[in-house]
Amino acid sequence: MFNALFKKVFGTKHDRQMKRMQPLIQRIADLEPKMKGLGERDFPGLTADFRAQLAKGRPLDELIPEAFAAVREASVRALGMRHYDVQMIGGLGLHQGRIAEMRTGEGKTLTATTALYLNALAGKGAHLITVNDYLARRDAEWMGQIYQYMGMSCGVIVGGMYHTERQKNYR
Repeated sequence: MFNALFKKVFGTKHDRQMKRMQPLIQRIADLEPKMKGLGERDFPGLTADFRAQLAKGRPLDELIPEAFAAVREASVRALGMRHYDVQMIGGLGLHQGRIAEMRTGEGKTLTATTALYLNALAGKGAHLITVNDYLARRDAEWMGQIYQYMGMSCGVIVGGMYHTERQKNYR
């Protein structure tokens, strides 16, 4: 009974997390007109500017609104696909090290681009791992267009040594 009352007054943990993310999602949305006004050649410059800001000590999390808004616009231009707010929330969750559960067709592949781009800005690389070689190739080619638009590169590793060695040990 107490738990039900507590949830009615304060909401679930999920509700509280979503409420905390809303101002950030709004800041990303507020930057959309600015991003739409940029030229194609401005996007690699944004990446260089973000990296320069990080080099000067600006925390990565402070770049979230601008970086996510830039990726959203780059996706529209490169793929004709615009991230929905729920996909931005998923990207925030991934960046924070949380699990973002999404059903088939809800845009997991597009969702990951925001967190991958943001974390790649640090210059240490960012990796998305899947067990499916076909999807790894397809998504690197498909979503790689966003990273290239932003002035980054994208690659794919399939059938790595660990996988090969593991197969040998179980034959």
